[in-house]
Amino acid sequence: MTAGDPPGADGRSGPRAPAEPDGAAPVVLRLEGVGRRLGERWVLREASLTIVAGERVALLGESGSGKSTLLHLIAGLDHADEGVVEVCGHTMDGRNPDASARLRARTVGFVFQAFHLIGHLSLLHNVAVPLLLLGTDRATALARAGALLDRLGLAGRHHSMPRELSGGEQQRVALARALVHRPALVLADEPTGNLDPASAARALALLAEETTAAGAALLMVTHSMQAAAVCTRRLALDDGRLRAL
Repeated sequence: MTAGDPPGADGRSGPRAPAEPDGAAPVVLRLEGVGRRLGERWVLREASLTIVAGERVALLGESGSGKSTLLHLIAGLDHADEGVVEVCGHTMDGRNPDASARLRARTVGFVFQAFHLIGHLSLLHNVAVPLLLLGTDRATALARAGALLDRLGLAGRHHSMPRELSGGEQQRVALARALVHRPALVLADEPTGNLDPASAARALALLAEETTAAGAALLMVTHSMQAAAVCTRRLALDDGRLRAL
């Protein structure tokens, strides 16, 4: 499979999940027999998973169980030693970093635990970055970024800098950046790990609401049952293997 055609000038993500013939929700993510070995240890073994558009899936497990490794394989930031990773019907293989980067830019939004906002850019420009990287014209990118910030309760803060925000506000900016290019798949790595319970609850509600509104699939790595509760399906990673909860 190929990484697909370049996105249009409007900055919409490229390939969407292929439609299913029976009208079922399209498959956004497919893992088939995925394994990853670090040295002599298999961090992941025979991981198989299908997620369709609109699903919210929580992945739980102890620290060091391989949850973040799995996200990195899905995003093409690392490569599997065995098996297949497909996003929107296209192979994601970290062995080909250029193709993976192109596919990731069009189809994946990533919410990091540590936010990873760009300190010297305003909130507006932080959120607009994914669109600008896709070649969206500047005016359109900034307008869409501003509208999303407004919807997430940050109207009037467009020109603030990340250092001026609370942890909960930074998380909202990180969420806006992950969603602004309308990805088919949102990956969230411990998105509430740095937040107090009240801020975590607000961030989770926003994550669920915005991914549902966008018709995106969500895969959230967490060790928090509070976070898992917003998902429609829960999985665990034990001894490198996925199992349903």
